[in-house]
Amino acid sequence: MPFFKILIFIIFICNPVFAVGYDVFGLGAFDVKFDGSSTNQAIDFRYERRFDKILVDIGPEADNFFYLKPFAGIEVTSDSAYYILGGVYLEDNLGQLFVGEKSNYIFTPSFGAGYYDDGDGKQLGNDLEFRTTLEISYEMKDKSRIGFSFGHISNANLGNKNPGVEIISLSYQFPY
Repeated sequence: MPFFKILIFIIFICNPVFAVGYDVFGLGAFDVKFDGSSTNQAIDFRYERRFDKILVDIGPEADNFFYLKPFAGIEVTSDSAYYILGGVYLEDNLGQLFVGEKSNYIFTPSFGAGYYDDGDGKQLGNDLEFRTTLEISYEMKDKSRIGFSFGHISNANLGNKNPGVEIISLSYQFPY
């Protein structure tokens, strides 16, 4: 039953009346370990709605990197695991950040928390899980983007175990 309540909440806040931003569709590899210790690799499907509504401005007025903006999303794996989350993200133009001139490359770190159900997939040790993601995307002329991201999901030692999982994915993002 909590799944349906959370799904209704996500549909409600994803209504375009509330803000504009990007719809993000991602496809990736779930439980990627660089040391070869992966135990439950699966395909990861991700949808996020990123709102262009500033929640908090935590930095100097001259730099828009410090605008915290909300997102909501869901990830589903080929092992029937799903993760429903909400969180905040920052966005910065890499060219402006490094050389002072805008480029087509956008850096988007994010942090979120949500409900995880392992289905037939990897058991992460708790229903409450946290996700951090670093993403670099390329903005095309029509303002849509193609991105590459690296994410980590874990329960911050709130559960009996905390194996964590890494996700590498490609995404297509389009403005709404």
